[in-house]
Amino acid sequence: MTDAATTDAAAPSKSQRAYAFVRTRIEDGRYTPGFRLVLGQIAKQLDISVVPVREAIRRLEAEGLVTFERNVGAQVAMVDEREYFYTMETLSLVEGAATALSAPFVTPADLAQARAINAEMIACLDDFDPHRFTELNRSFHSVIFEHCPNPHLLDLVHRGWKRLAVLRDSTFSFVPGRARDSVTEHEQLLRLIETAAQTLDIELAARAHRTGTLDALLNYQATHHTESAGR
Repeated sequence: MTDAATTDAAAPSKSQRAYAFVRTRIEDGRYTPGFRLVLGQIAKQLDISVVPVREAIRRLEAEGLVTFERNVGAQVAMVDEREYFYTMETLSLVEGAATALSAPFVTPADLAQARAINAEMIACLDDFDPHRFTELNRSFHSVIFEHCPNPHLLDLVHRGWKRLAVLRDSTFSFVPGRARDSVTEHEQLLRLIETAAQTLDIELAARAHRTGTLDALLNYQATHHTESAGR
């Protein structure tokens, strides 16, 4: 086989390009749950026909990332409420415990770093960028739980965050009010750590912070489903 033939064989098809294009935007939060996927627009962006885009959408639908409804069309699938609930419930427990165990090892430099990150998050609120806010949120929490001395517990926390990424944890995209509450709760957590509060108090505060995000999403989902049913 010639080099040219090898290159051609390795080059992605138009359908594969469209698939990667849409999936990447779903995973990084640019296409949030409920976002309508207009095939013609996607085809125009990629400078291809609608046919390979339709093939890509069907593949994403089979994977559960996209739904298709008559008279509505294709849209990014809503977050699976049960899976999200189980993941967030579990993460609230393990991350709360990891944060509490990490607290005695958090240094003044760590606290300063966490506050700097939180300040960036506050700066994002007026000209809201949910993807950037979510990245900063992960960085903030990493600062305060990474000192956890229990490696097995820390591994469970990392797995929970990865699971949220698969579930497209973009709560802040459609519940921006939660973002404002979140940065306030961040400072409260830092104060508890800074003042060497009781381990249980830190754990419960970290747990409540996580379940607050869960509640915000579930309330959004319930409202969205009610509105859709009324159409």
